Amino acid sequence: MTDLHVAVVERRVAALDAAAALDFVGDPRFGGIAVFIGRVRDHNLGRVVTGISYDLFEPLALRMFRAIGERAQAEVGAPLKLWIAHARGELAIGDPAVVVAAGTPHRDEAFRACRLAIEAVKHEAPIWKQEHYVDGHSAWSEGCSLCEQQREAERHEHAGHAHGR
Repeated sequence: MTDLHVAVVERRVAALDAAAALDFVGDPRFGGIAVFIGRVRDHNLGRVVTGISYDLFEPLALRMFRAIGERAQAEVGAPLKLWIAHARGELAIGDPAVVVAAGTPHRDEAFRACRLAIEAVKHEAPIWKQEHYVDGHSAWSEGCSLCEQQREAERHEHAGHAHGR
C-alpha cells in the first residue's frame, strides 16, 4: 500500500507531527480526513501520572502497523491514505503518544479507517507502557484500559444470570 505511512518516533530525537500526518493524507480527491491524537494524560485509574515511557520492538511494530493499514484498506476500500505513528521513549504530560490520520473521499470512510487503525494499534501492536506517578513509583500497564473497562462492564452486565445453558 503506497498510500500508507508507518513510523516509530524516538521521543528524544523528535516529536510526533500531526501536521505532517494531515499533509500526507490530504489529497484533492478527498473530502474526508479524520485524525486521532493520543496524548499523555495526568491521571489513570485514580493515580496522578507525571509521565509515561513507551517501549516497543520496532521491526515487529512497523510490520503490525503495515498489516493494520492493509486491513483498513480492505475494509474501507480505496482510495485511502493512512498515517500511523507511535512514540517511543519518555513522554511528559500533554505529549502526543500516537497519531493516526486517514484521508478518503467521504467522512464515513475516513472515520472508520481512523477508528479501525487506532483500535488495532492499541489492542494488537507490541507496545509497552510504563506509567510514572507523583509518589515516585512506576508501573508497567497491564493491558489496554479500554479492554479492562469493557471486561468490567461485561462482568456487571452478566452478573446474576447463568451462561452456557
